[in-house]
Amino acid sequence: ALHGHSTRQRAYSLARGDRAVYTPQAVVNGVVHVLGSDKAAIERAIVKTREGTKPLSLPLKMTVANGKVTVTVPAAEGGNAEVWLCPVTANAPVKIGRGENRGRTLSYHNVARRWVKLGTWSGKAETFSLPLSELPDADFALKDIDELAVVVQRGSAAKPGLMLGAATVALR
Repeated sequence: ALHGHSTRQRAYSLARGDRAVYTPQAVVNGVVHVLGSDKAAIERAIVKTREGTKPLSLPLKMTVANGKVTVTVPAAEGGNAEVWLCPVTANAPVKIGRGENRGRTLSYHNVARRWVKLGTWSGKAETFSLPLSELPDADFALKDIDELAVVVQRGSAAKPGLMLGAATVALR
């Protein structure tokens, strides 16, 4: 329900050219969207995106030490991609204020709290770092972050494309 997530969802729809935005929506490997509750459709989308595009073929290394997260991206052809870091909360209870679930508390799992652009990968081996103290936002504290996820993605925030690499690291 964060504005940044909605903005990213709309950017995906514009990149695909179909303007389809709905919930629950899953975007597989940055290029195919499907109904997020349709396991068979997600599995088909995974197979489809692996045909010729080589998603997630870039091996990333992410470490946390001395109060900072460091992401290492190796050299490879096909640079010019953005490097994004997401703090993730494993379990986030949310009290629902309106709609059919009004008054209930639902638990969301593996919640990406925000998107932090670490930089642009040019195709050369590069390292990106960020102090852990810069991860929290007004809506969550460092103690609420259970894991970090990083993605290297072609395109831009306004027009996202194929996911080239991804990694995670637990903070707890």
